[in-house]
Amino acid sequence: MTVDTRVTGSIERGLLVLLGAGAGDGPTDLAYIVDKVTNLRIFPDDAGKMNRSVLDIGGGVLVVSQFTLYGDARQGRRPAFTGALEPVAAKALYEQSLVAIRAAGVSRVEAGEFGADMKVDLVNDGPVTILLDSRKSF
Repeated sequence: MTVDTRVTGSIERGLLVLLGAGAGDGPTDLAYIVDKVTNLRIFPDDAGKMNRSVLDIGGGVLVVSQFTLYGDARQGRRPAFTGALEPVAAKALYEQSLVAIRAAGVSRVEAGEFGADMKVDLVNDGPVTILLDSRKSF
């Protein structure tokens, strides 16, 4: 991941987490997401079955702040971002997520730069994309 030409984060095998913080999100939401990210069994075991977590494989986690996940495009042609958590609180929650993922045992946790225009390169092996929501609203 780069900001301008500077690399801000990079991992090999593991998870790319696009982290969006919504209005009202707090410690309980963060704990739910961190538990899911670190323990979700989505990597293959020796039989090729999704049965291992990022902790099990010794993988890394690259976390990117992504307020645009809260873009609401149900009306009109331009998304509204009113559901996103305000920037100061969102940045704090984002930074807390990095600490919490490390505390959960992930040895390599890398990050983007909050609020920056980032370029993210991804090799999606699988592909497996999972949507997690602490409010289970979908």
